Amino acid sequence: MRAAPSKAVLRVLDANLNRAKEGLRVCEEVARLVMDDVSLTRRCQRLRYSLDQAASLLPKDQLLRARDSRSDVGRPALRGSARRHRKVPDLAAANLKRVQEALRVLEEFSRLARPSAGRVFGTLRFKAYSLEQAFHTKSETLRHR
Repeated sequence: MRAAPSKAVLRVLDANLNRAKEGLRVCEEVARLVMDDVSLTRRCQRLRYSLDQAASLLPKDQLLRARDSRSDVGRPALRGSARRHRKVPDLAAANLKRVQEALRVLEEFSRLARPSAGRVFGTLRFKAYSLEQAFHTKSETLRHR
């Protein structure tokens, strides 16, 4: 029987699940309300739903108990490091990169909690790469109108 993941591993998983879901939500809003693109909106929604399904492979109650956002040593740095994006496509692109990075972390760290989850997060990461390409194509089309 596998040992329970450490609190540190659980914190990494929890933070990156949140990061990926938040980034996807930003992209979904760009696709839906800025680009008026039904297809991109649905792709964002499906990826977010798939992420929720993958998260169910992890011990949700343990993730929540491990969360300690008040004493997160990276928290103060986050406030001052927020990058300003000048255009909506740049905002979407930055959030898609954030999603991809979070999925990579989830892929690696989830193997410590449940090895089969790593493969699922890896598959989602490649879907995020494809989504990034679709956003880029749509942004280029809008730019040339």
